[in-house]
Amino acid sequence: QVQLVESGGGLVQSGGSLRLSCTASGFSFSLYHMGWYRQAPGKERELVALITRSSSANYADSVKGRFIISRDNAKNTVYLQMNSLKPEDAAVYFCSAGVRVGKPDFWGQGTQVTVSS
Repeated sequence: QVQLVESGGGLVQSGGSLRLSCTASGFSFSLYHMGWYRQAPGKERELVALITRSSSANYADSVKGRFIISRDNAKNTVYLQMNSLKPEDAAVYFCSAGVRVGKPDFWGQGTQVTVSS
């Protein structure tokens, strides 16, 4: 059974930091490209960051220089370090896994990030 379990969300003040984690099970983690997406109320889900199975990272322009995506294949876990958070970063953050870059096959249940101004 495939599972992606996110953790690390919460309430943080503007300018603060959070680290999200996503632990995977039920598939060969090291063979999948991993991603973080987010969805704010009334908005479409958008890509935040991707890390390929060879650990090449890509970011949305809105988070470049502030967020860092990384993976630990030994722990079947992908991370999103979020620094200098802004109120507009508030959303539900979802972890994804896919065999094709940018085409998720699996999704986590999401974790809420709230940024107070």
